[in-house]
Amino acid sequence: MKIHEYQAKEILRQYQVPTPRGVSCFSVEDAVAAAESLGGSVWVVKAQIHAGGRGKGGGVKVAKSLDEVRQYAQAILGMQLVTHQTGSQGQMVRRLLVEQGAAIAREFYLGMVVDRSRQRVALIASSEGGMEIEEVAAHSPDKIKTEWIDPVDGLTDAQADAVSRQIGLPEVALAEARSVLQGLYRAFVEKDAMLAEINPLILTADNRVVALDAKFNFDSNALYRHPEIVALRDLDEEDPAEIEASKFDLSYIQLDGDIGCLVNGAGLAMATMDIIKLYGGNPANFLDVGGGATTEKVTEAFKLMLKNPKLKAILVNIFGGIMKCDVIAQGVVAAAREVQLTVPLVVRLEGTNVDLGKRLLADSGLPIISANNMADAAEKVVAAAR
Repeated sequence: MKIHEYQAKEILRQYQVPTPRGVSCFSVEDAVAAAESLGGSVWVVKAQIHAGGRGKGGGVKVAKSLDEVRQYAQAILGMQLVTHQTGSQGQMVRRLLVEQGAAIAREFYLGMVVDRSRQRVALIASSEGGMEIEEVAAHSPDKIKTEWIDPVDGLTDAQADAVSRQIGLPEVALAEARSVLQGLYRAFVEKDAMLAEINPLILTADNRVVALDAKFNFDSNALYRHPEIVALRDLDEEDPAEIEASKFDLSYIQLDGDIGCLVNGAGLAMATMDIIKLYGGNPANFLDVGGGATTEKVTEAFKLMLKNPKLKAILVNIFGGIMKCDVIAQGVVAAAREVQLTVPLVVRLEGTNVDLGKRLLADSGLPIISANNMADAAEKVVAAAR
């Protein structure tokens, strides 16, 4: 689950991480009023969408008068902001963040992710703030410093100070930087985050350390522990099909291909998409119905896929372990009848009760294309889509 920048900064402030004073706004008049209430002579007007690269797309502007605040707010609100993370379709801007300007002396990058191979939280820092960390990794990998944090000890003073020195923060700012790093770590752990990022982290002209931008992604499996995080969810920023899927406990992600995939298990779903690509096709979605799929879940899964106007064929790929093949076959037949399926359907079943499942499909009277293995299924569904 993602949240907006202004929400991420509210969390950071709970952990004593300094941020610029700012106000979230939903109208041009709100933006002007926010600038007046903040005071000063320079403000930053920022689009609030769940994507990076907003500045390059025209979604971040520095205003030096209230007239400019009004002008930029009018231009940004309602725009279809296109960045490298939104794709060519862009994302509509429905809210703004108006902040006080900051006297930036230097910019740094600071982020935290889970390193599964080491079973540690990894602190990633760089002297190249304001840039995408992937770009820094590609062109200046030596400028990225990584520190792995022991879950018992947490981020120690010595670790925080060492990282701060490595990226070039001056000695006079070490105490404040230490507080920022440790605050970010506590927020990451206590809020069950999967990503926490401050980019840029700035050093001001008077040697203060401030989070100028912030981003959090949270582990959806841990949201039951955090109703306060769930309350920050912005459904306008999410794909309607994915929202609908979540109501039925389906893991669904829309893609840009034309072959729908209905699979049980995330690993098998990824392998299914890979083999479709191998045989020259393009998957239209990632869809994991889980190990306890019911007829209702399978029906809703079909409905979701059929809402995609690009859809040309569907591949159902099931390995029956906990989920028995005859149960999924019953669900597929019932779903195909209910939704009045109009695109070719290829089904590959393997595992518990596979013979019974195949018999149910064959006796259904529906034009279902049966496949013997994954390669056979991929070849048939790509041919059917063409």
